[in-house]
Amino acid sequence: MASLRRSLISVCKILNSNQSSIAATSPQALFKPQYRWVSGFSSNNQSLDIDLSNEESKRQLFNRLIYRSKQRGFLELDLVLGKWVEEHIHSMDENGIKSLVHVLDLENPDLWKWLTAQEQPPEALEINPVFTALHDKVMNNLNTYSAPETRAMPGQPWVRGWDDIKKGRDGPIAGNQ
Repeated sequence: MASLRRSLISVCKILNSNQSSIAATSPQALFKPQYRWVSGFSSNNQSLDIDLSNEESKRQLFNRLIYRSKQRGFLELDLVLGKWVEEHIHSMDENGIKSLVHVLDLENPDLWKWLTAQEQPPEALEINPVFTALHDKVMNNLNTYSAPETRAMPGQPWVRGWDDIKKGRDGPIAGNQ
């Protein structure tokens, strides 16, 4: 509650300050991200400058990308992306890193549906080498470790419901009992 109050006070101060300077300022300048590493990797609105010239900048970049791939807030993607990025980031060139940033900028639910072939990915994403490698790895794991009858068909929702357990003599009478 206190942070909301502080935010509202800040907005009031901005609005009450010189009105001409606000009119001249773009909305992007008013609402820019607080941390450089978030806005610095946004490939949607600006070109991405990657500095692989010295070891320190390379280490910082790799650590940021590994962190972004492991801390997405979507457990399945945290595990899949985090492990894949840790294994492959040190062998990537500048174009590979730009492709990785493009994949990391995608929304979690959409990315998960595209990686697991629940939905068809956009054409621009199908030519992304990082997405293609991740998709191949996920599909290989699904085909190797899970029975086809436990997965939804392509284009169908992944989670079906409680009653999708095979009903047999030893199975539950109803639901997930």
